[in-house]
Order: sequence, then structure tokens, then C-alpha cells
Amino acid sequence: MRSKPQWSVPASNIANNTHNPVRAIVDSIELNPNPEKPMIALSIGDPTVFGNLTPADSVVKAVVDSIRSGKHNGYTSSVGSSKAREAIAKHTSTPTSQVTEKDVIICSGCSSALEMCVTVLANAGDNILVPRPGFPLCQTLAKAIGIRIKFYDLVPERGWEVDLAMLEAQVDVRTRAIVINNPSNPCGSVFDATHLRKILDIAARKRLPIIADEIYDHFVFPGSEFHYIASLSPDVPVLSCSGLTKRYLVPGWRMGWITIHDPIHVLTEVRGGLQRLSTRTIGANTIVQGALPEILSQTPPEFFRATLEVVQRNAETAFRLLSVVKGLSPVMPRGAMYMMVGIDMARFPEFTNDLQIVEAMVTEQSVFALPGKCFDIANYLRLVLTVPGDMMRQACERMVEFCASHYVADDLDRGVILEEMTSGKSGTSDVIRWEEEGGGREA
Repeated sequence: MRSKPQWSVPASNIANNTHNPVRAIVDSIELNPNPEKPMIALSIGDPTVFGNLTPADSVVKAVVDSIRSGKHNGYTSSVGSSKAREAIAKHTSTPTSQVTEKDVIICSGCSSALEMCVTVLANAGDNILVPRPGFPLCQTLAKAIGIRIKFYDLVPERGWEVDLAMLEAQVDVRTRAIVINNPSNPCGSVFDATHLRKILDIAARKRLPIIADEIYDHFVFPGSEFHYIASLSPDVPVLSCSGLTKRYLVPGWRMGWITIHDPIHVLTEVRGGLQRLSTRTIGANTIVQGALPEILSQTPPEFFRATLEVVQRNAETAFRLLSVVKGLSPVMPRGAMYMMVGIDMARFPEFTNDLQIVEAMVTEQSVFALPGKCFDIANYLRLVLTVPGDMMRQACERMVEFCASHYVADDLDRGVILEEMTSGKSGTSDVIRWEEEGGGREA
């Protein structure tokens, strides 16, 4: 009997080149939580997970009304319905950056918007500039189709502002765009107008368009102010990507958009390209499009304030508890939903990298944060700040306990502690505890 020939079906180059750094790391992490402590996940950038943050009643009603109307069950234009695009244009226009319906492309979430922007601006062999640390989606999208990634650094000592000299130095003849993420995931930073203008100055001199990932637009704490980068740009074309996902607490509704800002009229071909790319998916969710005019105009300001208060309180709690922990250096955010916490790895010598610390923290304390490696920066943790307040506090207290059990003091640490004890600044219980712990383990 003749045997059947062996055969296999290969995956395409695009499929093989698609690599999501976050998923690759998260999927490889060994998660063995402490059975005596409930798991607290500070890793998921989904504000709906814990049930403490929910969309406004008016937002839910708008979608229910859209369904019941029976008018939004079929296909619409691949770039989005006229009324939905009009609503987005009105919502995102500023006195210095007016947007019309024709400047809006509706997409299946902000990730789809970013994919279209990267695809329309660059070819295989070209490169785009992305922030480090930064959310790695643009890397995933670009590398799959042969577009190179070049990093520019954000500086933690300056509130994660862009290293402007490095940004400019990274530009070469194959650079096609600068990606700006403001407010930032994972940093929680918010750029002021002066800093944004310095970025625009580089873009103008290098004649590079900007892809602005502004999904956290207006998601800033009191005392900070959000500026659409296009609102500050008289001469730099900007493709701004945003959506309902974060601010409206509905990531699963997959509603995003691109707004095209072309002050010097150089994006004619790009406009056509975006329209053609939109036909690959035949448009975004029509039910949510039908609700968009009401969602964008009727969501009460109190809803946004209440959400921000929860996130800011958690940020303040985490910063207060972790900033006094030896070996950790939290950077207080100014918006978005995240905090980056630096780790002095020299003080935790039993661990080689931040990923090992993450795994050990899960095993010992059942607290799961993402390692900085996910965002192309070493020796950091990213904390999500959307959990209930008591859970945030408990997670930080567990992190404090974890660090205390693994921290290795150096001579300077021991000298400061002994000086405080002998001067009476530390109580008797502190002395006893320190002695029981061995007076600080040797480095």
C-alpha cells in the first residue's frame, strides 16, 4: 500500500514576523501565586476588569438606543458613518486645529488606527521612531511588514520627557514618521505645551509627520493639561489616533478613530491611502457608531472626574508607600492609568532581571506587575492604577514586604540606620526588628 506523501502548510512571512513583546513575555512568565494570598493583578491595562470602574449610564443608554432603533445593523461607509465622523470632528476640534468630517477615519479600536497609520506612511525597509519605554504595539505592527523600529528615550528624571537630542539623532534618510504617545502608557507622563513644541520643531526641520497615539487624551490629573499635539502645529502634519477605549471605560467596544491634520497640505496621497486601507475591514462596529453622537456629547463631566479621582488616589497611595522602600524608585504619574517603578537591581542580587522579580513577587506575594522588559526598559515595573483602592493599598504593602525580605543593604544603608537608632530617631521596636533581621544582610 502506497503511503501518503508528507506535507505541511507554511505560515506567511507576515504571520511569522508578527511578534508582540508583551504577550511573549507574559505568556512565558511562571505564575505560581501564593495560595494563602488572593492574586492581585496590576498588569492588565483594562479598566473594566475589577468592576469598580464602569461606563456612564448615558453611554450604555446610547448604545441600547442605537440597537433598538434598528438603523445601525448593516454596513456603512468603510471610513465610518457621516454622523459619527461629524461627532468625532466636533469632539476633537480645537480653536487652532479644526477637524471636519472628511478628516476622520473610524477604525476598530485605537490599535487598528495605529496599524493603518504605520502602514500608510512606511514601506518595508523604512523606519519609524518610537518611544522607549513605550507600549510595543507599533513594533508589532511595523516589524510584521518589514518596517524597522528605532527608539528614542524618555527620561525618568524629567518626568519621562523625550530625550530631544536622541530623537533628532535617530532620524535618517529612511525615517518616515515619529510616534508620540501622550499621555503615556506605560509612564503616565503628560507633556506640556513647551515640550510638545520642541518635538514639533524637530519634526518640522526633518520634514517628518507625527503619528500621535492620544488614546488617553484628557485623561490627566488636576494640575496637568492635555494638548493635542496637532493643536500646537502650524506646519507639521499629524495623524492623531484615539477612541472610546480608556476614557469611556469600554475597551471591548472596539471604537477608535484617526483624525487627519494637514496644515501645509502634504497628506493628499495619505488621505487616499487611509481610505483604501479602511476597505480591508469594511468599517468598524456600526452599533457603536450609531451611538457616538450621543456618547461624545452627553457623557457628564462628573463621570470623567470620578474615574480620574480613583486613578489619582491609587497613584498617590502607591507613590506614598513605595517611595520610602529601599531599592524602589516610583515615578509619580500625571495621567493615564499607570505608574513606573524603578528597581535598584544591585540591592536585590539574587535576581538577574526585573522579570525574575516579577515571578518571585507572584510566587511569594500573589502580586503581578509587568516587568519593564515588556516596554523595552530594564529594571522597572509597571503598575496598573485602576484597581479598587483597598486592593491597591494591599498590593503595595505586599510589595513592601517582598522588598524587605530580599533587599541587601550596603555600607551606606547600614550606617544611616545605625545613626538613626543611636540618635533616637528609630523606636525600640525598629531596633529589635532590625537586629532580628540580621542588622541588614551583607551586600
